[in-house]
Amino acid sequence: MTLLLLIRHGETAWNAERRLQGQTDTPLSSSGRSMVESWSIPEDYNQFEWVSSPLQRATETAKILGHVPMIEPALREMSWGRWEGLNWKELQVSLGLEAMLAHGADSLDFRPPQGESPRDLQNRLRPWLEQLKKPTIAICHKGVLQAIYALASGWQMSGKPPIKFKHGAAHLFHVESGIVTEQKMSIALTNHCARKV
Repeated sequence: MTLLLLIRHGETAWNAERRLQGQTDTPLSSSGRSMVESWSIPEDYNQFEWVSSPLQRATETAKILGHVPMIEPALREMSWGRWEGLNWKELQVSLGLEAMLAHGADSLDFRPPQGESPRDLQNRLRPWLEQLKKPTIAICHKGVLQAIYALASGWQMSGKPPIKFKHGAAHLFHVESGIVTEQKMSIALTNHCARKV
């Protein structure tokens, strides 16, 4: 059984504006960099290997935490297609409930126009999860966290998730032959000894 610690990247300007980032390669904001500088990884995970989404907000987060990660393309955020850059709440209001439901809102099969569904993202992640053999820290995205949490918990992405995937928290899973189970969720990254760089 392999341990997998998932950490969401630091905040970007689009996060602050509640814009859908998807695979748009936005950098950390200055406040996001300061946020990550305040984090430290609990000592229990010091010997884990580091991997990252190829998007710069994730790789920059890893580097601020003192690591040059291996790049894992499967960890790239879910594509929001034509909706990338739009504000989520404004989009819901402008489209209306019927249009959102037509796209499969509130399910694993929710698919933005020319984008991916959470189920597509899970399918992209499965081969990587199946080959995972060493304890690993992965710097990733909210959509990736939700997709892996859904695999582990059986949550169908209907309604709000049972936990929040905030910046500044890590989530620990067990992975065995591609099967993911929850170990410990919402581990704070701000209450530990200063990290070693």
